[in-house]
Amino acid sequence: MDLLIKNGTIVTASETYRADIAVDKGKIAAIGSCFEEENFDAVEDAQNKLVLPGAIDGHTHLALAFGGTVSSDDYYAGTRSAACGGTTTVFDFVQQEQGERMLDAVKRRDAMASVDAAVDYSFHIGVGDVSSEEMLDSMEEAVENGIPSFKVYMVYDFGVDDGSFYKVLEKSKEIGAIVGVHAENRDVNEYLVKRYLNEGKVSAWWHYMSKNEMVEGEADVRAINLAKMAEAPLYIVHLADKMGMEAVTAARNEGYPIFAETCPQYLHFTNEVYKRDRGRDFVCSPPMKNEESREALWNGIRNGNITTIATDHCPFKQSEKDWGIVKKDGTPGDFTTIPNGCAGVENMYPYVLAQAVAGRISFNKAVELCAANPAKLFGLDHIKGSLRPGLDADIVIYDPEKNFTITNDAMHGDTDHTIWEGVRLKGYPQATYSRGRLVFRDGKFLGKRGDGKLIRCKKLKFNGPEL
Repeated sequence: MDLLIKNGTIVTASETYRADIAVDKGKIAAIGSCFEEENFDAVEDAQNKLVLPGAIDGHTHLALAFGGTVSSDDYYAGTRSAACGGTTTVFDFVQQEQGERMLDAVKRRDAMASVDAAVDYSFHIGVGDVSSEEMLDSMEEAVENGIPSFKVYMVYDFGVDDGSFYKVLEKSKEIGAIVGVHAENRDVNEYLVKRYLNEGKVSAWWHYMSKNEMVEGEADVRAINLAKMAEAPLYIVHLADKMGMEAVTAARNEGYPIFAETCPQYLHFTNEVYKRDRGRDFVCSPPMKNEESREALWNGIRNGNITTIATDHCPFKQSEKDWGIVKKDGTPGDFTTIPNGCAGVENMYPYVLAQAVAGRISFNKAVELCAANPAKLFGLDHIKGSLRPGLDADIVIYDPEKNFTITNDAMHGDTDHTIWEGVRLKGYPQATYSRGRLVFRDGKFLGKRGDGKLIRCKKLKFNGPEL
């Protein structure tokens, strides 16, 4: 056999126990004890370490064209960074163009990803055109080819109106798919932006104010109501506000299949970051909110109403963030000219696991949020998200005693800064295996460009709030 991981403590979403893992041909072949080491090509001693399933980041934007530039991590840099943080599968977004069938959009994007990705990946399809029955029906073609997840935006010029959103929800229920939503009130956001700019309010703080708690919360509530009307499941991405958290909790308590994702940046930072000298580095959408919202999200994690944690990884260089001061054409900038997004794919699993070391959550909860639940929600739990025979050998060896301070120099992406600079963590990944291949050890990336493969997900069905 290829690999034996011995003497470690295995942690899944539901169990913690001592055992060894035998890996062969990229799969977990067996879990047990008393394996003969001479039968393996390689042996990993995980004494005093935790053995975890690789994380699944359900929300990344790699090589994304936005705000007059392209996010600085392409499919190689982004997946390389993921591997070094213990994430072995990423979901990226492909935006459907006008007149483009959904599956054609996936094929277009996969042509970029397949040659570069260092770990496995899949896609969510950003809905751009359901103006005809042909375009709407093309959702089913995507589902039949292993892409059962779609996303609608309630903001931006490519966002959908409520009627189109409702049509997509209805269709998703019919074909075994789920719809994610970026929920912010577009009309109010645009009104506030114009007002603040007319008043000469141009700093990063006003990015937050134009997308404040109510701007996001109202859209969360409206999105949930649309899903109830359509009797369809709904996935609220990057939830950041208390009102939305309360609406998710109420809907789930009523038995509706409403699921919410939040991100580490909303669990750690608040809107106070926009008052910093380089507050523009933290500009993302939705922005970080107040302390009350941050605590509401932690309560949502503790009571089970946050289903997943992902990153919304979408980094830009500091020189591009500086367009909020002076645009690339040399004219004065403002908060609307700052590319929206931050790095996070390398930080998610270490940050969440460090909360388990600190006793804020259990290690089982960390694995549930970052691996098991994303696998169930997106239809790949038959191959990933846990540690059991037959699943892909996506495995992280985690040292709960290692002290680690996040610096950009220690990260493995292509951006030149991190909003996590100086954050100290207790515990850190020591090694990462992707389908049995060692891709990271002790701070060094050991994987290869193009080794990642597209994961085909199964059809989805939700009868209530439980996965």
